[in-house]
Amino acid sequence: MFGIIRPCRHRLSEHLQTSWMAHLCGLCLALRDDHGQLARTATNYDGLIISVLVEAQAAREDSSRRRTAGPCPLRGMRTASVAKGEGARLAAAVSLALASVKIRDHVEDRDGVFARRPVAVGARAVTRRWDRQSTGSASTVGFDTAVLLDAAHRQGELERSLRPGGSVLLVTEPTETATSAAFAHTAVIAGRPGNAAPLAEAGRLFGRLAHLLDAAEDQAADAASGAWNPLTATGTDRAEAERLCRDAVHGIRLALREVELTDRALVHVLLAHETERAVERVFGHSRHTASCRRPEAAGTASGEHPHQAPPQQTPPDQAPVPPWVPQGPGFTPPGEKPPNPRNLLAGCAMWALMACSCQLLCCDHNDPFSRERRKGFCERHDVDCPDCCDCSGCCDCCNCCDGCDCCDGCCCDCSC
Repeated sequence: MFGIIRPCRHRLSEHLQTSWMAHLCGLCLALRDDHGQLARTATNYDGLIISVLVEAQAAREDSSRRRTAGPCPLRGMRTASVAKGEGARLAAAVSLALASVKIRDHVEDRDGVFARRPVAVGARAVTRRWDRQSTGSASTVGFDTAVLLDAAHRQGELERSLRPGGSVLLVTEPTETATSAAFAHTAVIAGRPGNAAPLAEAGRLFGRLAHLLDAAEDQAADAASGAWNPLTATGTDRAEAERLCRDAVHGIRLALREVELTDRALVHVLLAHETERAVERVFGHSRHTASCRRPEAAGTASGEHPHQAPPQQTPPDQAPVPPWVPQGPGFTPPGEKPPNPRNLLAGCAMWALMACSCQLLCCDHNDPFSRERRKGFCERHDVDCPDCCDCSGCCDCCNCCDGCDCCDGCCCDCSC
């Protein structure tokens, strides 16, 4: 049940995108440092919410929660400021424990390659190792992963004992308990004990949302393969599942109102807006959602994509570039020192590395030969998810936050 939160760069301001990547890279590096290179495969978008919550509750002047990381292919071989400390370590421990549970489920269900005995034996060895490692690293920040592993054990028992027509919320209870404990512990780490109760409630509802969305997304595939699905097993139709999901999103927003945060922006975007978008992605847009424009599209015609907006005029205090000066991709702006290009051999080697890491497709990067900044192929050619820039359904700011300071980077044009 990973990947519920999928923020798009078009919906995040530059500040929030930098912060988001800092937590993502921090989680990845914490997994590597504490548990080895293989553990980095447990990096997931939902797990880093733990790190985000810890930092959002910390004092603004606390600079000990960031460090400079070395070059990485997924960052265009650039250094970056990444999250560190107890928040990243807790996020890593939780992500590793949940990844272990997920792999164990695949082995028990004999899904895909896990049906092959050699693969299943190796996967079981990995899960045992990850269970030990996550328990050890979590104990250093005062968290007991037994609540996660116990929830996974009870999950299997509930599924086996569930009778047709039972409540689907009985099935989601173990997931709710696990995420509730992880969310609440961020308040302990941050020294904000008063936040524990509302964060536990937000975590419980997030766990319910994640479980239901995962079940709804997989229902057709599970029916085709004969796999167990909570919605099918309990006779819960999609309309009821959608209602439960939307109620969970609303409950998360209400719980966040009671949480004392020093920096609310990223938490609000991820848990208030991106959860709503996850529901829209699975069930479709609600009839009651409002439309809006992204901040960068302000001033353009309604519905016009910002990439189609007219070019910005030259600022009055800046001299215009003469028409005979080359401009555009492949040329360095006047006054800037051109980067030193790589030779053919080094350029080809860097190109291969960047191609294998999908960096040439998806990321802003330095050209492997000229070292000049380039946009990824997908962005240059408008290859993106079709609803990536669709901002409908995320403008209920007046009902989910106190004021509009927390809406930095979301597509809301709040005037409340």
